[in-house]
Amino acid sequence: MADFRVVVSDSKGAQAYQVVVSGAAANKLIGKSIGDTVSGDIAGMAGYTLKLTGGTDKDGFAMRGDLPGPARKKILVAGGVGYIPKADGVKKRKSMRGREISSDIAQINTVIVEYGQKPLSELFVKKEKEEKGEETKKERPKARK
Repeated sequence: MADFRVVVSDSKGAQAYQVVVSGAAANKLIGKSIGDTVSGDIAGMAGYTLKLTGGTDKDGFAMRGDLPGPARKKILVAGGVGYIPKADGVKKRKSMRGREISSDIAQINTVIVEYGQKPLSELFVKKEKEEKGEETKKERPKARK
């Protein structure tokens, strides 16, 4: 069974939210491609519509929209997703993942296309400790001499 981290970007609020999707909702994403739109119900966002914009697989290799299929392939690239050349005209052979979502994908990036009735602040409530400003880190024990 597939488990995905879905990163939802909100262009209005200039924020991103991360949701863990598993089970039947995750199975609905398998077979979709970059550029497809899906219902926000898979991420617990009723009424929202999300557009798939990319992602990475379990080993950190980026998905590329112009590479067909779900497989990882070594391709010669001169720029774009997954490679920024150090000088003009430099090409490099890189491993990249295709545009189709499979069970090997770990993270899926999305953008909100249509907004629902509930605002995002209600859907993604911050933890109480963060709101109060309390420090969540534990103190380290002092080293013995």
